Amino acid sequence: MSKFKRMHLVVLDSVGIGAAPDANNFVNAGVPDGASDTLGHISKTVGLNVPNMAKIGLGNIPREVPLKTVPAESNPTGYATKLQEVSLGKDTMTGHWEIMGLNITEPFDTFWNGFPEEIITKIEEFSGRKVIREANKPYSGTAVIDDFGPRQMETGELIIYTSADPVLQIAAHEDIIPLDELYRICEYARSITLERPALLGRIIARPYVGEPGNFTRTANRRDLAVSPFAPTVLDKLNEAGIDTYAVGKINDIFNGAGINHDMGHNKSNSHGMDTLIKTMGLPEFQEGFSFTNLVDFDALYGHRRNAHGYRDCLHEFDERLPEIIAAMREDDLLMITADHGNDPTYAGTDHTREYIPFLAYSPSFKGNGVIPVGHFSDISATIAENFGVEKAMIGESFLDKLN
Repeated sequence: MSKFKRMHLVVLDSVGIGAAPDANNFVNAGVPDGASDTLGHISKTVGLNVPNMAKIGLGNIPREVPLKTVPAESNPTGYATKLQEVSLGKDTMTGHWEIMGLNITEPFDTFWNGFPEEIITKIEEFSGRKVIREANKPYSGTAVIDDFGPRQMETGELIIYTSADPVLQIAAHEDIIPLDELYRICEYARSITLERPALLGRIIARPYVGEPGNFTRTANRRDLAVSPFAPTVLDKLNEAGIDTYAVGKINDIFNGAGINHDMGHNKSNSHGMDTLIKTMGLPEFQEGFSFTNLVDFDALYGHRRNAHGYRDCLHEFDERLPEIIAAMREDDLLMITADHGNDPTYAGTDHTREYIPFLAYSPSFKGNGVIPVGHFSDISATIAENFGVEKAMIGESFLDKLN
């Protein structure tokens, strides 16, 4: 019998809590990640007021320097710790896949100098559209449409760009390149980037609207991922007939593997929380696992190095956290974590190699405290043990510590 009938995992995309021990092996615009600290630097530079996460134990997570404006609780309502990444990477897919029990020992390919001519030419031949060569490099997603959107509106050329992540992104004005066409081109790009020397984690359709000087990306984004290379805990749950609900881009990240209820993409973090609360209230969701990604922290503020916006986004989540808790049942478990860092005060615009926070709360808890520091994959092992399925590749359960 499951200790918790339902488990809900919410990933605050990019909300790291300090440089990992191996952070100096990863760089950001030529600067090692060893001094990165997403939550710490936000708290220090612009202030952070998250009383609901603090109440669970956010300020109790072990750190050399305590979070400046998030005090430790003498009697928190839940359990807290930080978790370290084993896999070689600091991107979304690597983080989420490890959270579900995989160890990525060979990182995906990245293209700091843009994609090779062979890939660009193939996409041109398939689409019948030229590609703007000047955009083919690591680029901010908003800057690239500001710089090349007017040209696309005149010529119909494709805007293809990348980042420090293993992704190929295609930006297209919805009035110039219809969504169906954009998705078709992205599906082709996915088909030619499944093997080295161009093994990419995701192909991302980035539609936008508006006029020069006032472009806005829309919620019609689509991510085309590769499937996990081995069974994750999601697969184990699905095979056992246990309900798995995906909210936000989770279904895309796992290419649908192991997910039997896709609740759709999020238009915003707030919309994602609405969807999670609606999912928790479904009468048919009596037992199982929900997995939510809230991406605004990363996409809107981390990559844009906007510390004030990032802080406000954290405040918004924290203010709505009581609504999520109110939707819980007595035997539910809520877990809040992240997938990597993206320190908005740091060099460059890339993710940062950091520990991730972990908070756990259940109305059934009789105890509280700090769990020993572990690894991302321990979350998956805990889920597996709770539902009585085999764990995935790696991870050690801490289910016995949640009482």
